[in-house]
Amino acid sequence: MADPMPKIKPIEIKSLARSALGWPARILFPPVCAGCRRHVSQPGVLCGACWTKLRLLERPWCPVMDTPFTHHMGEGFLSAEAIADPPPFERARAAVAYSGVARQMVQGLKYQDRTDLAPWMARWMVRAGADLIAEADVVVPVPLHWRRFFRRRFNQSAELARAVSVLSELPFAPSAVRRVKLTRQQVGLERQEREENVRAAFRVPAEAEIEIAGRRVLLIDDVYTTGATVRAATKALKRGGAGAVDVLTFARVLPGDFRADESATI
Repeated sequence: MADPMPKIKPIEIKSLARSALGWPARILFPPVCAGCRRHVSQPGVLCGACWTKLRLLERPWCPVMDTPFTHHMGEGFLSAEAIADPPPFERARAAVAYSGVARQMVQGLKYQDRTDLAPWMARWMVRAGADLIAEADVVVPVPLHWRRFFRRRFNQSAELARAVSVLSELPFAPSAVRRVKLTRQQVGLERQEREENVRAAFRVPAEAEIEIAGRRVLLIDDVYTTGATVRAATKALKRGGAGAVDVLTFARVLPGDFRADESATI
């Protein structure tokens, strides 16, 4: 005789239990839009209004600089930027253009202690940098100088890198490169000033060389503006023995959009 009560698998019971336990938290702390703070269905998503203001960086793009093209230019076609000023890193990728809601998310993470945004921002980064992650050996964040870290209490690039490491199951090496020079804030500086500001600012400590020696490093930062910071960090990693370096950021200031006098530009 058939059992009138359907059998419930243990995994289904666990799932139901997790959902039940999660309800009090959802009632007390309902999920909000990562951009405007309106209530949404689940954490880490954008409301419909904010989603339309987000520009995802999609192919076709320059395979080196990630600069988007208006149409497909042919396999291996490089942007003028990559040809005129080849970077020390192999490739750069970013999830979104640094404008609108993406700008709000970056500034929320960096200046408003919104570290809760990092795991969700990292999900978009992993999607955008899938080809980089497939070849990477270790994840390294762009570091803060210890004095700035002491004041801010966290490094937004390290929060993103940690989340990328978890999602990609790659080793995380937060101390592989060190910022040895206390630099000025990059905000308000022209391109040349930014490069001079971070010149010789990074170094791979001797005890960390084993973590990157001969490996392909995935360097993580929040925003790619002119590239001065990640270029300087890449050179330090290569001097420290890294085999190659790729760069992955959440947002990218697109060529032509950079304004040194714009206080909101990082």
